[in-house]
Amino acid sequence: MSTNTSADRVKRRRDKMRAAGLCPVQIWVPDTRAPGFATECRCQSALIAESHGTDAGHAETDFWERASADALDDLG
Repeated sequence: MSTNTSADRVKRRRDKMRAAGLCPVQIWVPDTRAPGFATECRCQSALIAESHGTDAGHAETDFWERASADALDDLG
């Protein structure tokens, strides 16, 4: 009798995805439930808002606008 465990199903699914030319990727992101997360977001947002009026802020904005335009151009 053949058993069809969840491990078998996962292996078949992964094999199928790899055969399609894909590979698994693990991404770690900040835990939005962590203590202090919202406070840190507010602090970083305030720093960004303050920088927009400076020469460095304008230079950074220009850089990202050029980078995103280049990326869109590359997509065709």
